Amino acid sequence: QVQLQESGPGLVRPSQTLSLTCTVSGGSITTYYYYWNWIRQPPGKGLEWMGAIASSGSTYYSPPLKSRTPISRDTSKNQFTLQQSSVTPEDTAVYYCARSNALKTAGWVREYENWGQGVQVTDSS
Repeated sequence: QVQLQESGPGLVRPSQTLSLTCTVSGGSITTYYYYWNWIRQPPGKGLEWMGAIASSGSTYYSPPLKSRTPISRDTSKNQFTLQQSSVTPEDTAVYYCARSNALKTAGWVREYENWGQGVQVTDSS
């Protein structure tokens, strides 16, 4: 059973860079062929797909966020990481990591096989 666990700061200052890590257990992030996604949910809004890194290492991004949300991975630790620069109050959200067996960009819950429990991130302004 694959399990995902997000970690990162709960509070970030405006214009800081937010770094979130998803640690995967029960399966390798290099196993073909899966996509490892970052999805967020702002207060009172729906899920927003941010981007993904494939088991091959290829990355995919939501166009509005592409310039400031690079996704990387550390295969030795079986982790993948989201770094979001220039944080604003609009980035306040619960951030989730999730696994899918195809590139899914709509953020619909049923499209993702496994989810982390989520981590609340709040802009301190």
